[in-house]
Amino acid sequence: MGLSATASPVPRRLGAPLVALALLVAGAWFVNLNAGFKQVLLLIVGAALGLTLYHAAFGFTSAWRVFINERRGAGLRAQMIMLALAVLLFFPALSAGSLFGSPVTGLVAPAGVSVVFGAFIFGIGMQLGGGCASGTLFTVGGGNARMLVTLLFFIIGSVTATHHADWWFALPSFPATSIVQAWGVTPALLASLAVFALIAWVTVLLEKRRHGQLEAPVASAHQGLGRFVRGPWPLLWGAVALALLNYATLALAGRPWGITSAFALWGAKTLSGLGVDVGNWVFWQAPANAKALAAPLWQDITTVMDIGIVLGALLAAGLAGRFAPSLKIPLPSLIAAVIGGLLLGYGSRLAYGCNIGAYFSGIASGSVHGWLWLVAAYTGNLIGVRLRPMFFAGERRAPALSGC
Repeated sequence: MGLSATASPVPRRLGAPLVALALLVAGAWFVNLNAGFKQVLLLIVGAALGLTLYHAAFGFTSAWRVFINERRGAGLRAQMIMLALAVLLFFPALSAGSLFGSPVTGLVAPAGVSVVFGAFIFGIGMQLGGGCASGTLFTVGGGNARMLVTLLFFIIGSVTATHHADWWFALPSFPATSIVQAWGVTPALLASLAVFALIAWVTVLLEKRRHGQLEAPVASAHQGLGRFVRGPWPLLWGAVALALLNYATLALAGRPWGITSAFALWGAKTLSGLGVDVGNWVFWQAPANAKALAAPLWQDITTVMDIGIVLGALLAAGLAGRFAPSLKIPLPSLIAAVIGGLLLGYGSRLAYGCNIGAYFSGIASGSVHGWLWLVAAYTGNLIGVRLRPMFFAGERRAPALSGC
């Protein structure tokens, strides 16, 4: 009995990491066989992103919520560091049009009514759904069963938006504009870095005004390599790693990191399998979208990276000893996941992306629409935070950068 009780936690602790590694190896073998080695590297980058997001608890949803409710700004400051490093890496490459000898392009989109409305409802959905796009994936990988519901309705909302996208995209908008191309690298860098510094300074000012001092960093029982493997990571590690991994994505894929286009594709392929002719929808007649719809999923860069994120988060949760899924989901929370998921999916398509494709990668690309997304999504979060108590009665404060 004593031996069994002592030994039994070991298999449980190793189970999730071993499953994650086995799935990653099997996935890499399959992808290499059917899509090539570059796609395997993108799967690995996705897994590294998932591990980073989990170990650094680098969410966007609760970082904004904690700042709105409590004026704690560590999460927002981490995002500004991430963005600052990203523009320093991205702007010169995007201006040159190539990186390591391969052509690259930014995620630059029109800035108009569809972006404002889409990002606004996405912001509400972040708080009701319990996560953003990256947060949904890494918390699913970490074993959060409720986020599977959010993900399902995220997909439904995404593909529904593609049916209406031509109407939304016809509404007034400014042309797709990159400040890198419009202003040049140096002015664009200086302007962007100045705004990041201003936002960080405002968070410091407001946090000290409310609390008298800045919040202490999260402590860890592990140090050195042990902390790297098992977490939790300091926020700075997460910010730097996400910027570098997005840069790796730019080098490998020829464009920055994105997440939600895959959700729309998964939904469209499902509907096609059920006999719905989504190929006749205007959105899916665009050459790139039509090509993606016709091709196998393993050839889609975003799909492969999204799967990598889930598996990387599963690996991280297992290494941290925190993979413990539970199906006990209160009904109000379940309803919030449904509503939030629909808003997240619908909004991300209208806004040409999510907190990653539009906010992180959009701003890293110098796209004006990325800045518009930030303002509109933050406004939506202000509403979403007020609506949360309707579904999360007695909610206690979550860690500032948790996925939800």
